[in-house]
Amino acid sequence: MSGFAALILAGSRAGAADAVAAYGGVSHKALIRLEGRTLLSRVAVALRDAGAARICVVTSHPDVRVEAAVLGVEVRDEEAGPSLSVKVAGEHLGTPLLVTTADHALLEGAWVRRFVDDVPTEADVAALVAARATVEAAAPGTERTWIRLADGHWSGCNLFYLANARAMGVVDLWRRVEAERKRPWRQARILGIGMLARYALGRLTLKDAAARLGSLAGVRAAIVETPYGLASVDVDKAADLDLVRRIVGDI
Repeated sequence: MSGFAALILAGSRAGAADAVAAYGGVSHKALIRLEGRTLLSRVAVALRDAGAARICVVTSHPDVRVEAAVLGVEVRDEEAGPSLSVKVAGEHLGTPLLVTTADHALLEGAWVRRFVDDVPTEADVAALVAARATVEAAAPGTERTWIRLADGHWSGCNLFYLANARAMGVVDLWRRVEAERKRPWRQARILGIGMLARYALGRLTLKDAAARLGSLAGVRAAIVETPYGLASVDVDKAADLDLVRRIVGDI
């Protein structure tokens, strides 16, 4: 599928130092260079290769805005949190919309195309995940945050597909959960004790999780598994940057 819009999140946490950027010797981690190109450039090129007709970067960082201009992509200021940024930018760009992050250092167009093609036709929104065995085969020794479910251990891939306007219901749910990040008991109330209990007892599957979240948001949600283990590797910490540099031989 081609002709979708793509949104790259390149925000900054208010009041927080960017330790990865400092480690990489730049002002924002989106500007870290890998094989001579910034991470933002690598992501933008991958999205173009995948068929994105329009690409927008969400950031308020002046140096990232300059790089975005060089790359010829649109820029919008970030809002108060990533969920609101997606909502506001999504209303501007329209759907279908693919959302990813600027630190997706190894992203390839083929991975994005495969994801978009694998999204069920009836789904309003979809998220990409990779199985633990797939990730560890592609990146031995990597340390990921695993979602431990009844049907395996999974890693998110920071790739989301909003097929239509109804998909914004998931963004609204995300905003509600994000707003309660300092009050986990309220997050639990939003998501439902039953779902959390099934997760704690090891009885929640990927399909169950998608169905429950979709029901809460009033949408048809799908979770898509990727065969590309490196699709789960982003640059959240210094060790991740070392990993991607080793993988591409840029050391």
